[in-house]
Amino acid sequence: MSDVVIVDSGVANLASIAGAFRRLSATIAVTADPGLVRDAARLVLPGVGAFGAGMVALRAGGLDTVIRDVAARGAPILGICLGMQMLCEASEETPGVAGLGVVAGTCRRLPPHVRIPHLGWNSVTPEPEARLLTPGVAAFANSYALREGPAGWMAAHATHGVPFIAALERGPMLVCQFHPELSGAYGAALLERWLTGRAAPPGPAANGASGLLRRIIPCLDVQDGRVVKGIRFQDLRDAGDPAEQAARYEAQGADEIVILDVAASATGRDTQVETVRRVRAAIRIPLTVGGGVRSVEDARHLLSAGADKVSVNTAAVRRPALLTELAQAFGCQCVVLAIDARRAAERWDVLVIGGRETARPDAVEWARDGERLGAGEILLTSWDRDGTRAGHDLELLRAVAAAVRVPVIASGGVGTRAHVAAAFDAGADAVLAASVFHDGDDTVDGIKADLAVRGIRVRR
Repeated sequence: MSDVVIVDSGVANLASIAGAFRRLSATIAVTADPGLVRDAARLVLPGVGAFGAGMVALRAGGLDTVIRDVAARGAPILGICLGMQMLCEASEETPGVAGLGVVAGTCRRLPPHVRIPHLGWNSVTPEPEARLLTPGVAAFANSYALREGPAGWMAAHATHGVPFIAALERGPMLVCQFHPELSGAYGAALLERWLTGRAAPPGPAANGASGLLRRIIPCLDVQDGRVVKGIRFQDLRDAGDPAEQAARYEAQGADEIVILDVAASATGRDTQVETVRRVRAAIRIPLTVGGGVRSVEDARHLLSAGADKVSVNTAAVRRPALLTELAQAFGCQCVVLAIDARRAAERWDVLVIGGRETARPDAVEWARDGERLGAGEILLTSWDRDGTRAGHDLELLRAVAAAVRVPVIASGGVGTRAHVAAAFDAGADAVLAASVFHDGDDTVDGIKADLAVRGIRVRR
């Protein structure tokens, strides 16, 4: 019998969860077979996307009743992100659709005055009596959450506009709104405690600070399975192995890794998928992959290989409905709209085909349209500044950040630590960089130390 059975409901990215337990030397089974789920010694219910779609998937496979039975017999259950929400009674996301009812309460949308989805790293503050949960920082990707802890459960809290439930535990059951499998060493330690049943050792109390932290994201431009770098997308040079680079940046404190396949094509899909698998096996933080995503099926291949989000650019400009199709299939938190913008007098053109073609006349308006169509994040690159190390186009960044309510990643132009701080001051939720890291001129932890001195909250 497997140590852990992971429910394959069709609405989850399973590669990172499976990899996390394999790193703990656990034997796993990923299955949609109700019989195997019913007999599980330890059960994991993951999920991404919409509450209604998740419940439809569980009921279609006869898994809803089985999961309730496993909970009733007191087996260890781990619910992750949408998995936690489906274990609740209901969600405002899909009125009239009942959840599994294992956890009392209804998940509610986070408030409109903060950026939604709630994407990135936030503080987790458990109640003092918790056995498994400890204070720390974890990776979130959610728009809905339980606001109050139900009776009989120990709760951990986080804040994004309002306080919400970051996790709950009761006996051997643990449900997390965050992704422990993507939360680095903090998440790995929590998974090990759930797996073994050992209580957390005494540790320092939470420092009281809460709210999303600013992210530093190394970008790996990849061609034929190798990292490359150029200036304004031209004159590409070899910059190393993607899995090795990603692992090194994680060790430095990277909050996320982005892989952009600069020469993606249908013929190169196998190489791209294999690169994603290798990078996912090497890291324990979120992974975004872009390049060649033209359909839901293209995205599904990358998500199945280990990506947590997919980035789309040219294909979305050519056919904007793609953003909606991806959001409906995987949830908006999985959909990143990459915009390459070039200054044109008082506005910015939208470029496609690696900057070789002007496709739309207004990058700010395209960002606004992209959010409306289903994008959950904007990756904004200034073509004029890409690879130049001259700093971001702050006017462009301010304009886009003010136009949308989804998170914005600033890209193109990082040369100094002051450039990174300026981008955050201009409204960026995250800063993406490549050359400054690949060439060894700075490190993630060095930039974060500088940001902390400046009073900008980062994960360290």
